Amino acid sequence: MSTADVCQFGILTTSDRATAGEYEDRSGPAIKQFLEEALRSPWTVSSKLVEDEQELIEEALIELCEEGCSVIITTGGTGPAPRDVTPEATEAVCERMLPGFGEQMRAISLKHVPTAVLSRQIAGIRGSTLILNLPGSPRSIREILDEIFAAVPYCVDLIGGPYISTDPVVVDAFRPPHARRAVEE
Repeated sequence: MSTADVCQFGILTTSDRATAGEYEDRSGPAIKQFLEEALRSPWTVSSKLVEDEQELIEEALIELCEEGCSVIITTGGTGPAPRDVTPEATEAVCERMLPGFGEQMRAISLKHVPTAVLSRQIAGIRGSTLILNLPGSPRSIREILDEIFAAVPYCVDLIGGPYISTDPVVVDAFRPPHARRAVEE
């Protein structure tokens, strides 16, 4: 297996308090746990923790892209508070936005909490990297990933990334019939 067959994921936690050591980041590990359960194909992860500063978030996203991440999942900074600037940073570094992801993430969260309407989660593409913004709650992260991740592998196919296969018991990756491999890995 070549390194081109391995999907590198980036996990970026944006939190002033976790960066300052006021509490332990549980959101980044929640994303990693989901990946451990959901993925069948080979993968690696690179994690970063930064303060809620747009410039720092942009720099971290660009670094993760340059490291070769095919998918970057951010957590935190998606609310309406003044320091919640993850969507602005994501939009600043992306060449194309994917509004369907944000719409679906909010729809999922609305099944659980009425305050999901306050969420500003978005997704976009930088080069051959998909960037997804998730909220900071580990429970919300799981609820959202359980549903939206089905679209991630095919999106990565379309933007030139490695083939991602999933455990269909956890999340059944959707690909149109013409896009499926004859033999799933």
